Amino acid sequence: MIQNYIALSLETHLFFSRIMKEHSLFLEAGFPCKDNGWINQADYFRQQFEELLSEVVKISSGRVNCAILNSSELVTEFTICAEKQTEVLGGVPINTDITRMEHNLQCNTRTENDRKILNLVHQINNRAIQLLNGLICFKESILQEVFEGRLFTFNYPLLIQHIIREAKLYRETIINLMSNNHVSYKMLWGTEEFWNQIMMEHALFIRGLLDPSEEELVKTANEFAMDYKKLLEMAKVQNDKVSRELTGKSLTETLKYRDFKSAGAKGILNCDIASIIIPLLADHVLREANHYIRILQCAQVGRGQNESL
Repeated sequence: MIQNYIALSLETHLFFSRIMKEHSLFLEAGFPCKDNGWINQADYFRQQFEELLSEVVKISSGRVNCAILNSSELVTEFTICAEKQTEVLGGVPINTDITRMEHNLQCNTRTENDRKILNLVHQINNRAIQLLNGLICFKESILQEVFEGRLFTFNYPLLIQHIIREAKLYRETIINLMSNNHVSYKMLWGTEEFWNQIMMEHALFIRGLLDPSEEELVKTANEFAMDYKKLLEMAKVQNDKVSRELTGKSLTETLKYRDFKSAGAKGILNCDIASIIIPLLADHVLREANHYIRILQCAQVGRGQNESL
């Protein structure tokens, strides 16, 4: 149980603390230059989550499962290049050494129950919750100011709502890990509806950030949005058969979507696609698709094992 708690905690931070630091960067880049106060707040959270990620990476080697390291949800083949391009274009420093360290992590080589590591992980969990409380409040204040016409940002209001929900899922996951004495990967399976909505919104954002001249890509992004909308409608039917079918359909759709996002990331990094998509955002949404694919694959295996009992 202790090893499971340590592994699940570290895996959650390895994925989500990177996501949070990038959310902060996207917010920072989206404010007009006159709004120094908002820019500085976003930069504070970017730095804090970068520090958290660095601390987690340093203790994760040998303590996490192979599936997460093989999923390309932590880093992809594009991540370092996307970080470098984004740093040059946006002027915000990004520590690519963390990405290299994350890429070189090893899985499942430590079997000891280390009380020191357990205490450190518990401290990291508490720190993450405190940071997330602040970041969620910051994001919600941005959204309120935008809706009341007192603040402008180049980020869609729906995107701000989107990243608030992701931050809340991160916080909820850590709270559940800290309060549940019987932690398991099954805790992560009940998020299909959440991630189908996230995938749908990614498609809507991509559609809106592509240059209008990219007609085929705009059309494809819109088709993905409609496909995920249908999956969300399907999820409203509550029975075991539909639930199993939904997992299979979601996995098939997300595998196709992952390929679309991968091609898009490559095209944006090579300047072959006309858009206003930040290079790191292209890699960011690809990693989230990879994360969801792993969840769906774990859910399929888990249900198969339960049915065979």
